[in-house]
Amino acid sequence: MDWGKVIYIFFALMSLTTTAGFLYEQNEITLFIAMSINLISTFLKIGIKNTLSAELLASSLVADLHLIPAFLILEISGNTNVVIALSIGAIIANLFSLVLVVVESAKARDEF
Repeated sequence: MDWGKVIYIFFALMSLTTTAGFLYEQNEITLFIAMSINLISTFLKIGIKNTLSAELLASSLVADLHLIPAFLILEISGNTNVVIALSIGAIIANLFSLVLVVVESAKARDEF
C-alpha cells in the first residue's frame, strides 16, 4: 500500500467533508477547520506528479480561494449568505478534485 497516496486522498476527502460540515454547523471554528484542512490538501497536491496533477492542484486552489475569503467575510461582516455561497463553491471544487482522483486511479489500474 502506498501510504503517501493514502494520506493525500485522506486530506482530499477531509477537505470535502469538513466544508460540508460547515454547512451543517455554521460557525467560525468549523469554517477555520475546513479552510486549514483544505490548505494542507493543497500543499500535498503540489508534490504530485501524475497525468492530472495540474487539474488537481487547480481545483484545490479554487477551493482555497473560496474558503479563505469566506472565513474573512464571516469574521469581518458576519454575512452568512455570502459565506455559505462561497462554501458551496468550495464543495463543488473538492468534488471535482475527488472525481479526478478516481479517474487517475482508474487510469493507473488500466496501465498495469
